[in-house]
Amino acid sequence: QEKRVQVSPPLTRGPSAFIPENEVMQANGLDERTNLLVEEYSTSGRLDNITQVMSIHTQYLESFLRSQFYMLRMDGPLPLPYRHYIAIMAAARHQCSYLINMHVDEFLKTGGIAEWLNGLEYIPQRLKNLNEINKLLAHRPWLITKEHIQKLVKTGENNWSLPELVHAVVLLAHYHALASFVFGSGINPERDPDASTGVRLIAVNNFCVCDLANDNNIENASLTSSNFGIADSLSELEALMERMKRLQEDKEDEEASQEEMATRFEKEKKESLLVISGGICAFPVLFSFDDDIVSTDVSRYIEDPGFGYKDFARRGEDHLPTFRAQDYTWENHGFSLVNRLYSDIGHLLDEKFRMVYNLTYNTMATHEDVDTTTLRRALFNYVHCMYGIRYDDYDYGEVNQLLERSLKVYIKTVTCYPERTTKRMYDSYWRQFKHSEKVHVNLLLMEARMQAELLYALRAITRHLT
Repeated sequence: QEKRVQVSPPLTRGPSAFIPENEVMQANGLDERTNLLVEEYSTSGRLDNITQVMSIHTQYLESFLRSQFYMLRMDGPLPLPYRHYIAIMAAARHQCSYLINMHVDEFLKTGGIAEWLNGLEYIPQRLKNLNEINKLLAHRPWLITKEHIQKLVKTGENNWSLPELVHAVVLLAHYHALASFVFGSGINPERDPDASTGVRLIAVNNFCVCDLANDNNIENASLTSSNFGIADSLSELEALMERMKRLQEDKEDEEASQEEMATRFEKEKKESLLVISGGICAFPVLFSFDDDIVSTDVSRYIEDPGFGYKDFARRGEDHLPTFRAQDYTWENHGFSLVNRLYSDIGHLLDEKFRMVYNLTYNTMATHEDVDTTTLRRALFNYVHCMYGIRYDDYDYGEVNQLLERSLKVYIKTVTCYPERTTKRMYDSYWRQFKHSEKVHVNLLLMEARMQAELLYALRAITRHLT
């Protein structure tokens, strides 16, 4: 059968190092609809490994490809080569060589100047000026202020117009979050059909560095907490379903006071800071990522490689101020601002956020007719909680009830330090669930992260305008 879409053969079997190849293929059968979507919206013109894994959820894939295609290819404030270079800068913050390779190719295909690929010192000053906001968005978006915006748009030959800046910010947030999906789903490097060996790789990739860590010293670590058998993980599933049911019933019975809700949020926020630091002692191999591990191929695109999320958790420092979601919401504020300055992207992003938040098949592992709303909301809100964003009407006690520790470690790693994700972390939570359900978790984490970054950046732009 003649296929119109070129499928790139991966390095190891299947598009993911975490998910058996037959499960990706079975889940979707890579049907005609996926091929049509790729034909219409893929910028590389081939069915890459990210798309294959996402195609487990075809509805979502359509929203994702449409919005990404719009950012990269359709009319917009930024020239095409700039868009791909910004994608490279964003992916480099997480050492995501998969995305860097992809956009180096696209950058050249869209007429980018090859010399820029030698590193940041070869690019125009206005692009260099994005380094600071790239770094803050990727690791500590709560530090972005209207002063950062003013600096970028101030008059002068290297200034950014507000529409250009919004386009750049959307791209940065998109690619930071996509790096989370790449590492969280164990996306394999692509084979390059044009390279003589068939494989073109940047030297340091997550799997090369972490394969040791995948099996080193972790058996006894607290992450897996004990060697659960199948019976244990089945009872784990039953227990989770029981807790979900109880939460729904409790909701009908009693409402916690606003004060109590605020306290629960602060408690959850503090605990989220400790989730990983508890892991540092347990995983000396896993978390000893020093600056020098960043390969030269990646480091040429980064300024200040030592800057990361982890510093924020140091005790004794002021912890991040709470961003009350009610004061600046995506629906009432962010959406209209982004749409005004970069037309139509707001609609596409909004559709994508809603799609992933509401996506459900009403199943949990082997159970059918299950309402998973509380679980999806807990996952989304936990990511926002780690970024200091609080919803007044949400009871953060639910997060503690529904997300077990190994899942919290996984969420925190994928969201804040995606390059440290290992197969063992992926395997350690929800052992009875299907891979398609874990991919859904990764889609939720990715979109929650992107929305959190955008909220901080757009709030700063709004303050600059007022």
